[in-house]
Amino acid sequence: MLQYPKDILVAFGETITGDDEKLMWLFNNGYPELAALSRSIRGSEEAFKFLLKHYPHLAALDAAIDNDAKALLWLKEHKMLFSLIFAEACRNKPLAIKWLQDKKQDIFLMLAAKIHHFRETQYFNIYKKHF
Repeated sequence: MLQYPKDILVAFGETITGDDEKLMWLFNNGYPELAALSRSIRGSEEAFKFLLKHYPHLAALDAAIDNDAKALLWLKEHKMLFSLIFAEACRNKPLAIKWLQDKKQDIFLMLAAKIHHFRETQYFNIYKKHF
């Protein structure tokens, strides 16, 4: 996630809160993986399958946000520390939030807060995909 320009990450954040216009913009302008990640975070099985096939690190991130043990292990095995910390921050874990604050990763703090808020205001499906 660190490789994306700030404005693209801001647009991604807007898609988490339901901005379908920005979602389509990401999809049509070279960032289909971020559009799919947003849709997957919001519960799309189709988007998750797309990520799993084409961007497994983002599928793992999505599943890690849901605290999926296999996804967390996969990220650890592939040395994706930032994704692990970001997933923890999305679950409102204080140490992860502090780490992002200390590293001055304000954009990721904003994204984590949006994802956490979305997750807290949704009803969860016990049949949601697993990594």
